[in-house]
Amino acid sequence: MSHPRRSSSSHGDRSSTETLQKNNSSNSGVILDISALKMAEVDTEVPPLPPRYRFRDLLLGDQTFQNDDRVQVEFYVNENTFKERLKLFFIKNQRSSLRIRLFNFSLKILTCALYILRVSLDNPQVVNSNTCATCRNNSGTNTTESAEINWELIFWVNRPVPLWAIQVTVALISFLETMLITYLSYKGNIWEQIFQISFILEMINTVPFIITIFWDPLRNIFVPVFLNCWLAKGALENMINDFHRAIQRTHSAMFNQVFILICTLLCLVFTGACGIQHLERAGKHLSLFDSFYFCIVTFSTVGYGDVTPQIWPSKLLVVILICVALVVLPLQFEELAYLWMESQKLGGNYSRHRAQTEKHVVLCVSSLKIDLLMDFLNEFYAHPRLQDYYVVILCPTEIDIQVRRILQIPLWSQRVIYLQGSALKDQDLMRAKMDDAEACFILSSRNEVDRTAADHQTILRAWAAKDFAPNCPLYVQILKPENKFHVKFADHVVCEEEFKYAMLALNCVCPATSTLVTLLVHTSRGQEGQLSPEQWQRTYGRCSGNEVYHIRLCDSKFFGEYDGKSFTYASFHAHKKYGVCLIGVKREDNKSILLNPGPRHIMAAPDTCYYINITKEENSAFIFKQEEKHNKGLPVTGLYDAPSRLPVHSIIASMGTVAIDLQNPDPPEESSKLTLPTENGAGSRRPSIAPVLEIADSSAILPCDLLSDQSEDETNQSDEEGSVGSDFVKGYPPNSPYIGSSPTLCHLLPQKAPFCCLRLDKGCTHSSFEDAKAYGFKNKLIIVSAETAGNGLYNFIVPLRAYYRPRKELNPIVLLLDNPPDNHFLEAICCFPMVYFMAGTIDNLDNLLQCGIIYADNLVVVDKESTMSAEEDYMADAKTIVNVQTMFRLFPSLSIITELTHPSNMRFMQFRAKDCYSLALSKLEKIERDKGSNLAFMFRLPFAAGRVFSISMLDTLLYQSFVKDYMIAIARLLLGLDTTPGSGYLCAMKITEEDLWIRTYGRLFQKLCSSSAEIPIGIYRTESHMFSTSECKDSYVQSQVSINVEQGMEHRERGESWKEKTAHRNSTTSDQSEHPLLRKKSMQWARRLSRKANKPSSRAERISQQRLNLYRRSERQELSELVKNRMKHLGLPTVGYDEMNDHQNTLSYVLINPPPDTMLELNDIVYIIRSDPLAHMPEDSQGGQARPTTKNQQEFGTETRDETHL
Repeated sequence: MSHPRRSSSSHGDRSSTETLQKNNSSNSGVILDISALKMAEVDTEVPPLPPRYRFRDLLLGDQTFQNDDRVQVEFYVNENTFKERLKLFFIKNQRSSLRIRLFNFSLKILTCALYILRVSLDNPQVVNSNTCATCRNNSGTNTTESAEINWELIFWVNRPVPLWAIQVTVALISFLETMLITYLSYKGNIWEQIFQISFILEMINTVPFIITIFWDPLRNIFVPVFLNCWLAKGALENMINDFHRAIQRTHSAMFNQVFILICTLLCLVFTGACGIQHLERAGKHLSLFDSFYFCIVTFSTVGYGDVTPQIWPSKLLVVILICVALVVLPLQFEELAYLWMESQKLGGNYSRHRAQTEKHVVLCVSSLKIDLLMDFLNEFYAHPRLQDYYVVILCPTEIDIQVRRILQIPLWSQRVIYLQGSALKDQDLMRAKMDDAEACFILSSRNEVDRTAADHQTILRAWAAKDFAPNCPLYVQILKPENKFHVKFADHVVCEEEFKYAMLALNCVCPATSTLVTLLVHTSRGQEGQLSPEQWQRTYGRCSGNEVYHIRLCDSKFFGEYDGKSFTYASFHAHKKYGVCLIGVKREDNKSILLNPGPRHIMAAPDTCYYINITKEENSAFIFKQEEKHNKGLPVTGLYDAPSRLPVHSIIASMGTVAIDLQNPDPPEESSKLTLPTENGAGSRRPSIAPVLEIADSSAILPCDLLSDQSEDETNQSDEEGSVGSDFVKGYPPNSPYIGSSPTLCHLLPQKAPFCCLRLDKGCTHSSFEDAKAYGFKNKLIIVSAETAGNGLYNFIVPLRAYYRPRKELNPIVLLLDNPPDNHFLEAICCFPMVYFMAGTIDNLDNLLQCGIIYADNLVVVDKESTMSAEEDYMADAKTIVNVQTMFRLFPSLSIITELTHPSNMRFMQFRAKDCYSLALSKLEKIERDKGSNLAFMFRLPFAAGRVFSISMLDTLLYQSFVKDYMIAIARLLLGLDTTPGSGYLCAMKITEEDLWIRTYGRLFQKLCSSSAEIPIGIYRTESHMFSTSECKDSYVQSQVSINVEQGMEHRERGESWKEKTAHRNSTTSDQSEHPLLRKKSMQWARRLSRKANKPSSRAERISQQRLNLYRRSERQELSELVKNRMKHLGLPTVGYDEMNDHQNTLSYVLINPPPDTMLELNDIVYIIRSDPLAHMPEDSQGGQARPTTKNQQEFGTETRDETHL
């Protein structure tokens, strides 16, 4: 019973479906699916299939049941009509409509050309024989007007039959095309289509020719065909728009507007010339060229008057044309001027043709300041191979007035292009041709209050650039270290807070590390200060030109001869022979750079060498002082066997740079055997220095200081000394405050300290100490003043707690924070020994005293984010500078390291208004800036001494990495941000009186390489402050005069005699005539002494001078009493406060890679790269020499290895 029912139901469905299809065939609508309507009937009539069959059908894909109810649906049926197809071809389709408009434009140009041809063949003197008789009779009735104007020549022309046939054909085609497009673009209002100017002009130029087909007497009637130039202008504009749509490219609006203006001028001139020529057929009979000349003279407002219209119709036409020009042209020029002003703001485009034929880089910034721009341009274009590059700046803000003024300088106007746009828009990235750029620099806005928000913007810009141009190298600057992992895909990333805090930390243990690194990452030729009369400025400026370069060993003349020799041997001999300092190497099969890998590293031909020098080897010429003997077969060790002198002595004559001249290369007679070890200590002879071996026994070499081993104080220390760090262990910090921090082996506490014990000024259940004095620290404190405990502050602690720092030299660290830190930060620092925090500010004297400032050796003042957004940019450092100046007055013996936002504000550090020496340095800075130096601020005393630092100085590190892709890696290794196994670290050692026997920097290089495998890279030198005027002398007397009035003169004489001794000791050469300022100073002193001898000063003058000194003394005493009173109020002892020990009469500076013959001076601090202690651990502890401390060293080595593998 069920089968017949199913067949009947299916038959009914089929018939109803056929009926519906018939009905739908007559309609143009969409066919509907009726399965939903019939589903209820099917369910009620037909029982459902068993589950197994339905599951089987689903697996087998049986669609017979579903296909019975499927209905085919056709889409876009309204576009299949004939009208829609025509509209698609003529209007909608980009390419086909472009062809139609091009054809239409060609027709209009052809009609204008045919008109010019008809004019050239026309002869007005010949009366047209085909003229209408009726019209001729009518024209003859006006006898008065015909005498002046021959209207017959105006209304009738001589048109040859072939020309007429061509014009009729063109007119018929144009008419049909116009009617078709009018029909296709009809939108319901026919009058709107008819009264369009283009339609009216088309009818005027085509209908008369079509009428002449049916009426022969009108074949010579005049038709103003020259008006087709306006239709050609419109067709050309539409054609350009369609062309832009077809190729998906857009020209600037400026280009379109200029094009429209030019076309308008051409149409006005052409219309005027043709109209006047035709009207003057009835008058003066002007030629077409004369009419064109008249229009040009008239529109240019020159008006010579040699060609003028004679009849009133032509004069009326001139009036009409001038009125039209006065209305149309100002509007066009106004639009053009507006677009030009807007294009100046937006910056236009960087053309695709230029991007494919030229090299350019893109600089993406959120706001462009003049300092940032000049730092980038000066550093980028300092490299010779980048002179042909273009810089495209993409900035969302309008160009600043100062930046605009700079970019108008011819030096930059031809190479720098400013584009206003966003890096998040593909259109703006396309304008900058990001996909063709050699590199993209994305810089953060460090002047923002919310630095995290600034980082978020930088991250989005980096993502957008990577998405648009995946192959373009990215150089990204990030502010916060916790945001660094978002841009890990970039080729080079510089995190400001990482570098800033690590550099400030090293400044506390290696003085002026910030100055050292800043000079290394700045491009300079070493010509700064060479015209200065001061010797230290010339030496300091010359050594500042040293930079880091690289070269393959097999391609190098510096290092090629040391293939197969140890790294230490190559470094020493390259410095001795060429004056270059080899600091690192990279294996061909390893991507990691190793700084001073030690004597175990054997140099190979494919190795890449990294060295410090004035210029790179490729720019150096080798000038030999004597001919080298042909002794290629001799081994390199033969250099030591030579009895008198080395076989090769050379200098580097750099192209455009200062040459390093190794003067007097012959060793003196008394030191002829310095390279040989002495047996019994040779009586009066100085201790000799062991030679640097080609392949040293590195198992016996451990990092040490100059003459004694102080690398690990656990091996030789008493019980009292061992109590300082007996509870410390070595290991990796268990908690990192952010993602992406490099793991560093550090000194740690065996157990984490409770958070309450980290608070310095408040006691807890574990400790009752409430000030720094109560803790009884044996080493000087390091105080850090910051606004908040950011994650970057973690990088300040890690370098100071690194495993290679001796335990007995670890300085306690006190964090003086404006805002209390959160638990997340405390969790990260609670594992480090002797790290405390305290809530307070540097402008509060009580807070400074509580945190132990009188027991501190260094105070680091970090720039505060809240002060960066001052109304005036350069006022962001005002509060910091004034607070630091106050601390200089209150605590003269304290070494304060300050971070500033703007480097130009460093001239206000330690400011003294009447200091003539500072004024002289200010003039020197202006002179160097006028010469185009990138380091004009380098002679400021606070910067030279490493007392001031600005993170913007490190912007050049990112810029320089475009040419030297290894600079960021080397800087991170120097600062301790990265620890590569086998790579050394930066540290410092001080020259004492016992070390002065070494005498020169070259001998020191040999001593360090032979004894401890350490590589020196520079000197931090401190000298007595040489004043040049009597004003400075008074300040010196002020600090030395006694309170007792009767002893004033005695102390003054002592001060002068001491000062003469100091000046004599600190002179770099024995010849005083090399110092004009000193010679001038001595002459001034001699004149003063002669005046005093001839005319003794009166008692009143002496009393007034002593009274002035007492007044100045009382000011310092007042400050001292203020500090002591506050200490008594807080219950602190006043014993440690020393208000007189200051550094105001000294100057310090950095010498990078000085020449080998540089004399060492007392208290010089030498920067050395010490090899990795773990890399020098002996493989077999029993194989070395028998020493009393071998057992302890073995235990330490085993412990370190085990913890390293953790």
